Amino acid sequence: MRHTISVLVENKFGVLSRVSGLFSGRGFNIESLSVGETIDPDVSLMTIVTIGDDQIVEQITKQLNKLIDVIKVVDYMDVDHVERELVLIKAAPKKNDKTEFLKLTEIFRGKIIDSGATSFTVEITGDEKKIAAFIELIKPFGIKEFVRTGKVAIAREGLKKAKQ
Repeated sequence: MRHTISVLVENKFGVLSRVSGLFSGRGFNIESLSVGETIDPDVSLMTIVTIGDDQIVEQITKQLNKLIDVIKVVDYMDVDHVERELVLIKAAPKKNDKTEFLKLTEIFRGKIIDSGATSFTVEITGDEKKIAAFIELIKPFGIKEFVRTGKVAIAREGLKKAKQ
């Protein structure tokens, strides 16, 4: 099962290395990782996506909590939250396909952030399914390059997910 884990850490050198080392040292893979400062420049937030059953992820969160620079760990599995990713895609639609390409970008609420003589660079944000659907739809137009952020997540205000 895929888990999104939020790790609030002190913004110090070596913290990312210790957190990722915890995963690799125990044979767990990090599917995606996003790190950035919070409002407080002395604190950073890591959003880590990993795959494992509940017992494995519980073990990971317990180990993370033991690291000296970790302030708080939250597994979003039991928390109502929103998740987003960002992807930048450089595509090269043929001249007669440009209008259809631009319409698809608009339908997916994407933005053209750069255009050249033969290509467009599109920015799309959304959940994993939205991004995957957009990528599949524009493949026939000719994707030259794309980069994708890791997932970021935030809890919804005061709500816990109902146990199912």
